[in-house]
Amino acid sequence: MRCPSCGSVQSVSGSPLESVEVVCATCGKKGRVSLPAEGSSRDTGNNLVVLENLTKRYKHLLALDHVSFSLKPGEVFGYIGPNGAGKTTTIKLMVGLLSEDEGRCLIDGFEMPKDKINIHRLIGYLPQNVSFQSWRTVDHALFSFGRLSGMSDEKIEQRIVELLKLFELSHVREKKVSELSGGMMQKIGLVQALLHEPKLLILDEPLAGLDPESRFKVKEIIKKISRQGTTVFFSSHILSDVQDIASRIGILNYGHIEAFGTLEQLKQKFVSKHVLELEVDHSFSDVSFLSSVSGVDSVEKIKDNVVRIHMRKEDDSDELRNKLLVSVLEAGFKVRKFAPLSPNLDELYQAYVAVEVNA
Repeated sequence: MRCPSCGSVQSVSGSPLESVEVVCATCGKKGRVSLPAEGSSRDTGNNLVVLENLTKRYKHLLALDHVSFSLKPGEVFGYIGPNGAGKTTTIKLMVGLLSEDEGRCLIDGFEMPKDKINIHRLIGYLPQNVSFQSWRTVDHALFSFGRLSGMSDEKIEQRIVELLKLFELSHVREKKVSELSGGMMQKIGLVQALLHEPKLLILDEPLAGLDPESRFKVKEIIKKISRQGTTVFFSSHILSDVQDIASRIGILNYGHIEAFGTLEQLKQKFVSKHVLELEVDHSFSDVSFLSSVSGVDSVEKIKDNVVRIHMRKEDDSDELRNKLLVSVLEAGFKVRKFAPLSPNLDELYQAYVAVEVNA
């Protein structure tokens, strides 16, 4: 179990359903925990997060349709989808702001909402629209959140100093919240979410409103805490940021998961060995020498020095690639890239969503 005061982890033994008194070996805090029954929902394998057939309706609107996936400790999971897809609904179910109509959500083996108190000790949450009482100072606001999380004042002080330094915000500690810019407010929201060293960080659009330098800094912090074992679940509309830091990605559309996996796994459905991307060292003045190669269906110019070559599917692709490469070299070009077309996350997102729209 994790101590709610100092965050240290220790093992607890006893019989199923037994109520056990525990003393933290690090800070000395006392408390009681109830051990799970044999075969209970606490058995989630190596997964920190398990969503099983999670379903939510708002009257006649099916907002989430039997969503299932699991996340392991230390993962950075990017959750993307169009407006109204159900991303924020998923997050609100995970943090206990909504109750599901079907299915279940397990976090470190605890089930939401019946184990809400235990789960809230494990998670840090940044909502889509960050807000603090404007009359408070940053220091006052963070101390309040720390105490609500069960932290000692000494631990809160230590973490405030550490995190404000990490986010380069030490100079705003005594400022009123009303004096902060939107970007500063967003970063203070992240400090609040990290204050009690959660096992799971749940972030709804964490990079919105940040300038490029701050976005880079926050992405580096997310990667750092994931390496230290914290699981990060975040939604975003900035797909390049998701591509930069997510170890796995989920694409949600009309309330159900269209795709789930690593970026490379998501690409497999749309990588075509019959479309090659060719990049050379200088501009093409004419691409007819490529389209004239037997087996080439068409040549599409993407940039001055980049083309996409569409090959006829009935032809031997390996032999055709060799012919094309010879033609390019004989034409005096140096090859920088010559490979099957591999889409980026923006292109994948459009492709998966379009598949659903056209289905």
